[in-house]
Amino acid sequence: MSESEQRSLVATTVALDAGSETLDDLLALLPARRRVLSWVRHGEGLVGWGTAAEIRTSGPERFAHAAKWFEELAAVSTVSDPVDEPGTGLVGFGSFAFSDLPGFSVLKVPAVVVGKRGDVAWVTTVGPAAVPPPPLTPAPAPEAPRDVVFADAYVDGEHWMRIVTDAVSRLQHGDLDKVVLARDLLAAASAPIDIRAVLRRLAAAYPTCWTFHVDDLFGATPELLVRRERGLVTSRVLAGTIWPTGEENLDSALAASLAESSKNLEEHEYAARSVADALEPHCSSMNVPEAPFVLKLPNVMHLATDITGVASDGVSSLDLAAALHPSAAVGGTPREDAVALIAEIESMERARYAGPVGWMDATGDGEWGIALRTAEMIDDRTARLFAGCGIVASSDPETELAETQAKFVPIRDALS
Repeated sequence: MSESEQRSLVATTVALDAGSETLDDLLALLPARRRVLSWVRHGEGLVGWGTAAEIRTSGPERFAHAAKWFEELAAVSTVSDPVDEPGTGLVGFGSFAFSDLPGFSVLKVPAVVVGKRGDVAWVTTVGPAAVPPPPLTPAPAPEAPRDVVFADAYVDGEHWMRIVTDAVSRLQHGDLDKVVLARDLLAAASAPIDIRAVLRRLAAAYPTCWTFHVDDLFGATPELLVRRERGLVTSRVLAGTIWPTGEENLDSALAASLAESSKNLEEHEYAARSVADALEPHCSSMNVPEAPFVLKLPNVMHLATDITGVASDGVSSLDLAAALHPSAAVGGTPREDAVALIAEIESMERARYAGPVGWMDATGDGEWGIALRTAEMIDDRTARLFAGCGIVASSDPETELAETQAKFVPIRDALS
């Protein structure tokens, strides 16, 4: 029996009543003591648990290896999908390493997926044979993390500002236009952390973000790297940041200043152009707005641009994510020079931070975000938090350090 035959699966999707109170909170359906997955925004999206199949890959071909594996798996599997919506049938959840260097990436097909979008809901079971859907009932509320202590990880704030100063010097000498630098924290709890409690907190506090969890990587990302839905491609670019005060009139003035800030507009232009340039070979037509809008989140405001296009035949959402990564929003400009500088001076291993995270179905439709506002479980009591910001020639190290501290807030609050 060939490898493809050995891993053939049966995926069965059944429609659910989207108006059922049981589906009001998808994250509440996640069972305890199981490998759980999530991709939820505004109460809609996908959650899953168990493992029907997975691939772990690394290096510069990590996206191609995962895409080929999933395509071959779909080709030999039997799928019953009367619902026929993006996210039904055979679905894989994935998260990918930032760097082309050896590092862990994963694409996983769960044994159970529950999905909801608008007035449509469904459950899909996947296994070596047809499996009836499990009873769907909210699990008991998970216990919140206890006695969490935070500490610097690879470098402290003073050291990191020296790294930023080095980068600014190189930018001012014309070595490159922009580089994104990140730092990390460690969070240690006194008891094992139930990731379901953290996900619920993130979804409640940041409903406009995508709350995700894939193989110990979790967070609430505001940045949609790419969505492919029935041929329509969408990518949201975020670059340029300011912090709200909670006072309406003052925050309106801050939003206006963000929209007029030459430093932030410059940073945003690099990011938006890099996305448009990466998507163009894979789309038959594109729309790139002339100016960004201000996206307001509970803890920050960003300049944002939504870029749209029509996918060329045969291009999957994972193919598009691979073409886009790393965009200037998480790497810099020019891409190769910025990534090389990150490897030289950042002084830490990013792992899957700032890499694509999301899902794809067997038709190629899917949603991939950038793993921002994120952390990774190191063991059952310890998490590693990440935050970064774009550095240009006019950047101030103290201001950039404050920006990373603001970006740690979502995960710190969810773990505290």
